[in-house]
Amino acid sequence: MRSDQIKKGFERAPHRGLLKACGLSDADMGKPFIAVANSYVGIVPGHVHLQELGKIVRDAVREAGGVPFEFNTIGVDDGIAMGHVGMKYSLPSRELIADSVETMVMAHCFDGMVMIGNCDKIVPGMLMAAARVNIPTIFVSGGPMSAGKTKDGRSVDLISIFEGVGAFQAGKITENELKELEDTGCPTCGSCSGMFTANSMNCLAEALGMALPGNGSILAVDPAREDLVRAAGRRVMDLVRDDLKPSDIITMESLDNSFALDMAMGGSTNTVLHTLAIAHERGLDYPMGRINEVAERVPHLSKVAPASHWHMEDVHRAGGISAILGELARKGVLNLKCPTVTGKTLGENVEGAKILDTEVIRPWDKAHSPQGGLSVLFGNLAPLGAVVKSGAVDPSIRRHEGPAIVFESQEAACEGILGGKVREGHVVVIRYEGPRGGPGMQEMLAPTANIAGMGMGKKVALITDGRFSGGTRGLCVGHVSPEAGEGGPIAIVRDGDTVLIDLAERKIELKVPEEEIKRRLAAWKAPALRIKTGYLARYVRLVTSAHTGAVLKA
Repeated sequence: MRSDQIKKGFERAPHRGLLKACGLSDADMGKPFIAVANSYVGIVPGHVHLQELGKIVRDAVREAGGVPFEFNTIGVDDGIAMGHVGMKYSLPSRELIADSVETMVMAHCFDGMVMIGNCDKIVPGMLMAAARVNIPTIFVSGGPMSAGKTKDGRSVDLISIFEGVGAFQAGKITENELKELEDTGCPTCGSCSGMFTANSMNCLAEALGMALPGNGSILAVDPAREDLVRAAGRRVMDLVRDDLKPSDIITMESLDNSFALDMAMGGSTNTVLHTLAIAHERGLDYPMGRINEVAERVPHLSKVAPASHWHMEDVHRAGGISAILGELARKGVLNLKCPTVTGKTLGENVEGAKILDTEVIRPWDKAHSPQGGLSVLFGNLAPLGAVVKSGAVDPSIRRHEGPAIVFESQEAACEGILGGKVREGHVVVIRYEGPRGGPGMQEMLAPTANIAGMGMGKKVALITDGRFSGGTRGLCVGHVSPEAGEGGPIAIVRDGDTVLIDLAERKIELKVPEEEIKRRLAAWKAPALRIKTGYLARYVRLVTSAHTGAVLKA
């Protein structure tokens, strides 16, 4: 066992002494040491209940013959961090989480690991660490939040509150109606209830093979969630015994499976950023163009909030992620032989899974669209790619050509949108919000929610080198690469320039003569860094563009 390095031999007597101070016995020295990487954080609703889940895992590991050691990671709540400087720390926190888990595992020679996460950057940060340290690992999430209900019976969620701000500003709802959204939108613990980034990643973990079936859709407050967590604690001991590691599970084929699920359920655009980063940690070069190849063969089967009124509890009721994967498996678009943490192949995991509500999860022949819910766009405005949640775009605006209105930051854009500067037909350009330029590539739910709340969601497009919340809907194109902070073409767009976005052609173009583009790029000068001290200053020096997953240079 790896842990023998710290517990076997006479020279390790001091190490054993320290371990005994933690409560271990001589008998424990012959057992596998299991890391329990928990991400309990008291200010994050998706994580406030994870202390209890950590105890369940520890007890299950003990019962299965292992010795559990729990430690915690940091975690940023994107909703609370949004709209101020705190959001600049969100994506960079992913790297800190991966580094901290690596540090704990390598310093203490653990034999296996159970990861307990739930929200946005925490899930990919943990999976990146799993790929990096490559010890037998199982991931389990804290589960999604229940949807909220207003007095008139409408299902609401966090995005309803954000969009309510824009609706209130536009005079479409009263202050009391906004207060009702605030009071009902987030009714329980858990990751926010739609197909936003956290739930998208928790679902993808099932398709990737790193989590047990049910991981993505069993509600946080459902007793079945505790059963799943307990099963993960027991199962890690089998992984250690069989030496089944992330390198055996995370492959080009299992990444294809993850993106296939992503396309079928119309996941968050952030899944592209994070899955590419996981692939990088595994040492795999997964090109963005391959995502479009997956999208071509996988239809969009399930529209969940923000693309519809359905939420994760409805997906679970309709058969869960296994039902979606089962439908894809029957049509031959998955790699069914990929191993998973269950000890079975993905095909064996989803065999017999059925769709139980064909409104929530549509069968193949009644798909929302023949292509998946995400698209990667290319063109002279994004030579290295840009990402759009095409499944959340109204058919009336899938091709949009209009004049640019340019903002140099998210704050300036919000002021301009709420102040009436954005008109029908505009293409809103928000730049210097990429990994380097932001810094930190903050999520921009506020401007997109303001546009939707003000009734312009079908009349305005938005492009940015930043990124969006999984709750964003409408023709919003993010991750434009290269970013403005690296001198990408988005840096030289001017007010009034014509911008074309065509989802059918997967194209994004600046309709300016090539010679003029070259002249502007040659004259471009990098602006001064916005943050010059602390972690973000170090992050800026190392971070790469979005098409790489915004990973740090070695």
